[in-house]
Amino acid sequence: MKRLWILMIFVFVGSFAILGWVGTEIFRQAPPVPKQVVATDGRVVISEDDVSNGQNVWQAMGGMQSGSIWGHGSYVAPDWTADYLHRECVFILNTWANKDFAKAFDSLNVEQQAALKARLAVLMRTNTYDAATGNISIDPVRAAAFEDNLKHYSEIFTNGNKDYAIQRNAQSDPVKLRQLVSFFFWTSWASAANRPGNNISYTSNFPSEPLVDNVPTSSAVVWTGVSVIMLIASIGAMVWFYAGWRKPMDDHGAPDLDPLIGQTLTPSQKATVKYFFVVSLLFLLQIVMGIITAHYGVEGGGLYGIPLADYLPYVVSRTWHTQLGIFWIATAWLAAGLYIAPYICGYEPKMQKLGVDVLFGALLIVVLGSMAGEWMSVMHKFGNGDLWFWFGHQGYEYVDLGRVWQAALLIGLLLWLFLIARSAIPALKKDGNSKSLVMLYIATTAGIALFYAPGLFWGMRTHLTEVEYWRWWVVHLWVEGFFEVFATVVIAFLFARLKVINSENAAYASLLSGAIYLSGGIIGTLHHLYFAGTPTVALAFGSVFSALEIVPLVFVGFEAFDNIRHSKSRPWLAQYKWVVYFFVAVAFWNLVGAGVFGFMINPPIALYYMQGLNTTAVHAHGALYGVYGTLGLALLLFCMRAMQPQRIWKTGLLKFAFWTINIGLLLEIVLSLLPIGLLQTYRSVSTGYWSARSAEFMQTDLMQTLRWMRLFGDTVFAIGAVAFVWFALELMLTKGENVEADLEASTE
Repeated sequence: MKRLWILMIFVFVGSFAILGWVGTEIFRQAPPVPKQVVATDGRVVISEDDVSNGQNVWQAMGGMQSGSIWGHGSYVAPDWTADYLHRECVFILNTWANKDFAKAFDSLNVEQQAALKARLAVLMRTNTYDAATGNISIDPVRAAAFEDNLKHYSEIFTNGNKDYAIQRNAQSDPVKLRQLVSFFFWTSWASAANRPGNNISYTSNFPSEPLVDNVPTSSAVVWTGVSVIMLIASIGAMVWFYAGWRKPMDDHGAPDLDPLIGQTLTPSQKATVKYFFVVSLLFLLQIVMGIITAHYGVEGGGLYGIPLADYLPYVVSRTWHTQLGIFWIATAWLAAGLYIAPYICGYEPKMQKLGVDVLFGALLIVVLGSMAGEWMSVMHKFGNGDLWFWFGHQGYEYVDLGRVWQAALLIGLLLWLFLIARSAIPALKKDGNSKSLVMLYIATTAGIALFYAPGLFWGMRTHLTEVEYWRWWVVHLWVEGFFEVFATVVIAFLFARLKVINSENAAYASLLSGAIYLSGGIIGTLHHLYFAGTPTVALAFGSVFSALEIVPLVFVGFEAFDNIRHSKSRPWLAQYKWVVYFFVAVAFWNLVGAGVFGFMINPPIALYYMQGLNTTAVHAHGALYGVYGTLGLALLLFCMRAMQPQRIWKTGLLKFAFWTINIGLLLEIVLSLLPIGLLQTYRSVSTGYWSARSAEFMQTDLMQTLRWMRLFGDTVFAIGAVAFVWFALELMLTKGENVEADLEASTE
């Protein structure tokens, strides 16, 4: 056990040292934001602060929830970086062709086109940023292209565009529109202009655009090979590691009766029921938002003829869909932690119920307040001030909520940490062999509470590259890192509480799993940042360690079969069968959603063509709901089981819910998201990234049919979710038949 603690600490400290060092390089080498963009004929095309102001305009109107920048964001509207770049290139080529040959570019012969393309590549890839003045100088033809693009985007955001699911008056202020397009120009400029002294752009040549020689870099190719080799080698090493370090979960000492029967629930434990009640309702609401959001892809202006976009635009429904997923999953996990707390110390700490009630109220305020603020921001209810940043929509996916709500959520998490710690720390003073498990439980709880803080590390006008670095600390480290380890510890603790496994073995297994997860997971954060204006060092570390993230997922079958075996060790554990099956589903989606579909897009050469396509949605749905959502439901069921251990569950509805939810998710991926993503990938490789995201491609009959195919999986999933919530609410609101009658009958 001591060696495992040393290993865990070494992994933690060493990984964050590397992640921090790479972060300093990212900040130092981020693409410069110009004070002005000036044409060589003296015209000021972009005025001082217009790029930063444009970034704020983009954020306030929903940001990443309406299209994407550098591949990060939603999937219906274009990637604005790629779209701007391609439109600029086409405008310039046509201007030159008409001037030199009196023809459109497409009408020229091969030699003439090649000459103009070569000229264009030189124009676009030459870095004209002057560090002394802070200005970028551009050819007058690029200034003319800017004005042409300004007209195009002003039309889209003022009058709306159903192909992009952009509502009318998404932005109609001429000043703000010019600032918005200035921001698009800058992201496009950084994607094509070479870094000083180098032959690759600030974004490592992302997005793919043959017209300006934006092709994968040598580093992307080489480090992809290295990551695959590391994956194969690490799986082999892990087999030996598991063989030598993994201990079987001995369950021969399991009691003859459920040890929870007869135990009195504490007031704070009873108070967690309302958390699970809200979890059930938010789960259903998220599904409703998901249905609306998915339908916007085929009917961009509404829902079956209803002009919903006038009241609930796509950008809001998608914001709520992604945010509600985080909220209900996190609430389920927080509630499970609060429920377990009295078990750890063996008593109810003073005023613990008050703390649980206060935290519940705070969470409700954050959920409702942030959702209202996001709608108000997108609908321009905050005026021209900065209120959108504090109370509205920050525009960054998964951390969309305004800064005040972010801060309130962090305070709530710290209160949760306090409530857990005041129960767990006294347990360390007791004799017994579960101290390591308790220590690990405290550590993972602290990680969840504290590592939401990086969401406050950027300001309203922080450089986009720096924001992306800290944003992925929250999205990746908070969710995929510490929640992953917390989940392992909670499951081990629950089985130890049932006395199905030895607590020391549970601690050993949790430490081992945690060390393995974090060895790749912390530095693996960088795989999200290959093309976000970061230097090659981020690509190198990110590719290698993101491959290591996949390794422990290969072995989740051990965990699944352990759980199934535990559920059969004593007759009374049959009542926990479907709770265990949800844990098994977590292991399945860990392998498939996080592992297979994650590695499908993680290598640099794959992500170069796939980032922001529906292949990303495949991974997101398979991992976020498949792993974390399923575990949230499993924890809800376990706590409901523990609250009424004597109650006989009529599991027909739960069985139906389990299979329909998982089959529905699989159908959603296989019938729709995956084929759309693969067709987009082919288009991205063959034509360019802009084309894979364009309305001309996404609105073809084939792509629309594949979008409609999602209806089958979504419907099956939704029916299963309703069945689950029905079952859960019945447990919370009614009294069922108890197992005591059966026990008395069997005794007689």
